[in-house]
Amino acid sequence: MQYSSWFRCSKKCSNRYELTDVIYSCTDCGALLEVVHDIEALKKRSAAAWMALFDQRYMRTEEPYGSGVWGKKEWVYPAISNENIVSTYEGGTNLFKAERFGTQVGLDDLWIKQSGNSHTGSFKDLGITVLVSAVKETISKGTDLEAVICASTGDTSASVSAYCAAAGIPSVVLLPKGKISVAQLIQPLSNGAITIALDTDFDGCMDIVQKLSNDSRFYLGNSLNPLRIEGQKTVSIEIVQQFDWEVPDWVIVPGGNLGNITAIGLGFLMMRDLGIIQKLPRLVCAQSASANPLYKSYLAGFKRYSQVTASPTVATAIQIGNPVSIDRAIPVIKALDGIVEQATEDELLNAAAEADRTGLFTCPQTGVALAAMKKLVQKREIDASDRVVVISTANGLKFVDFKVDYHQDRIPDITSQLNNEPIELPGDYGSVLKALTSCLLYTSDAADERSSVD
Repeated sequence: MQYSSWFRCSKKCSNRYELTDVIYSCTDCGALLEVVHDIEALKKRSAAAWMALFDQRYMRTEEPYGSGVWGKKEWVYPAISNENIVSTYEGGTNLFKAERFGTQVGLDDLWIKQSGNSHTGSFKDLGITVLVSAVKETISKGTDLEAVICASTGDTSASVSAYCAAAGIPSVVLLPKGKISVAQLIQPLSNGAITIALDTDFDGCMDIVQKLSNDSRFYLGNSLNPLRIEGQKTVSIEIVQQFDWEVPDWVIVPGGNLGNITAIGLGFLMMRDLGIIQKLPRLVCAQSASANPLYKSYLAGFKRYSQVTASPTVATAIQIGNPVSIDRAIPVIKALDGIVEQATEDELLNAAAEADRTGLFTCPQTGVALAAMKKLVQKREIDASDRVVVISTANGLKFVDFKVDYHQDRIPDITSQLNNEPIELPGDYGSVLKALTSCLLYTSDAADERSSVD
C-alpha cells in the first residue's frame, strides 16, 4: 500500500509543499511548517497489524528497517527511496528500570529512556537520520545543495556532522565559543565539519543560521525543520512498544528549543489517532531556571510568551532563551494535559548526582528532568504508583566537566551534597585496609541514618 506525507503550514494555510522542497516556513504567512501524513490511508491497516509489523522489524538486521526510526518508515517518510536512507541503526535504546532511585524519590515505577545511548550520544540522531536522508533524496532529484548547516550547543552539531559524513555531504556547524564541552566540540571536528565558533550564545548562532538558510545552497539542520520532528517522535512509539504497547502515566522531557517535547507529544497523538493506544500520558517539560521562557508562559496560562536572555547553566544543551519550536510545543503540551516545571542549578546538579549513585550516569539536561520530577512528586502531582518515564537526552560521557566540578565542589554558589573524590594513600596494604574499614563503617552508619529517617 502507498502512503504519502507532505509539508503544511502549521497555521493551517492552504499551502502544501513536497518534502523535497527546500523550505522551512509558509510562503504566505511565515508560520512554521509541519509534516502531515495521510491518516486515512494509514488507518486502512489495523492497529494490530501495525503493532505486528513494528515488532517484526524491531532491532532486526533487514536494512533499513532494523533502525528504531526506519522500522516506522510509513509513519515517518513513507515515500523516500531506501537507497537514500542514511542510518546508523539509531533508536532501540534501553529503558532503565530506575528502581533504587525511584524508591528514594517516592516512586514505585520509574524508568529512564536512555536516548543518549545512540551513535553520536544523543537523541538528536533520531531526527537527523530523517533530515540527512531527505537531503540525499532531494539531491537525487536534481536539487543543488552544497552543505547542511546548523547552530548547536553541541549535540546537534555532532549528529549532523556524523550523518553528513556517512552520506558524503558537507556540513557546517556554528557553535557558541567556549560554551560547549570538549567532548561535544571534538565530534564535528572529527567528522570533518566546517566548525565555526562564534562569540555569542546559542540564540545568536541560531539567528545567523536562519539568515544563511535563505541561501539556496545551504540546507537547514535545526529543529525549525519539521523533518527532525518526524524522526524524534518515534521515541514515543518505541517506549510504548517496549512496554508491550501499554502507555505510561507520565513522560518527562528536558526542554530547550522545544522540538523534542513537540515530537514526543505528536508521537503519542499519532498512535492514538491510529488506534494503537486508547489513552495519552501526561507530558512534563522540564526547563532550567536559567533559560525558562516556556515555564514563564505556563505560569501565565500560555496567554503570553516572551523570550528571555538565557543565563549560564551547566545544562548547556537547553540554555536557550528563544526556542524556535515554541509555537509547535504549546498546543502539544495542552493536548497531553502537560505541565512545565523548572529546576535551579543546585537542584539539577544534586538530582543528577543522586541518580548517578543508583547506577545512572546522567547528562545535566537529564538532571533538570529528574529535579523537576522530584518536585512534582513532592507536590503530589505525580502519584507514587504512577508509571513515569524520564527521557535522558544525551550520554553523560559528553559532559564529564560538570561532574568533575561537582565532585570537587568548585561550582560557584552550589553545595555539592554527594561529592566523591579519590582517597590518596601510600602504596601499602595497611593504609588501604584502614581507609576501607573507615569508609565502609561510615557508609553503613549513613545507611542506618537514612533508614531511620524514612
